[in-house]
Amino acid sequence: MNILYFAYGSNMCTGRLTQRVPSAEPLFVAKLNQHRLTFHKRSNDGSGKGDAEFTGDDNDCVWGVVFEMPEAEKPKLDQAEGLGYGYREKTVSVVTAAGNTYTPIMYYADNKDVGLRPYSWYLRFVLDGAKQHGLSADYLSAIEATVTDEDPDRDRDRRERAVQC
Repeated sequence: MNILYFAYGSNMCTGRLTQRVPSAEPLFVAKLNQHRLTFHKRSNDGSGKGDAEFTGDDNDCVWGVVFEMPEAEKPKLDQAEGLGYGYREKTVSVVTAAGNTYTPIMYYADNKDVGLRPYSWYLRFVLDGAKQHGLSADYLSAIEATVTDEDPDRDRDRRERAVQC
């Protein structure tokens, strides 16, 4: 059996996601209403990771990519995302540009620090994934405006930058 997964952060980069879940296939771009993209999820590496934070405001939305993957591979993604250790999971309703509605799962942050910033290599995954899947220029500009920090672990920085979308 397959499941649908809504990726809005670094996992929008198909190359990054398929390193974690080899059978994941991108299906379409979709919008999650009443949420906003933030980078305040506390990471083990000391940086901020992506969160689709619920706001309840109809003016807010997060764009992302819906992937399909075998349910049997979901534990790999749960582990990579740190399910239960900073992220929780929920089923959401997303809408495509054509107006079709789907109900994938997504991860959201439950360990937040608004003072955190993403590392530049992490934001590159978000930007490259957004470009790879054709998100709007306005949405790309909003992501590009995010202030980043450089990763003090130069080996990790090199490893992450070597991954292609």
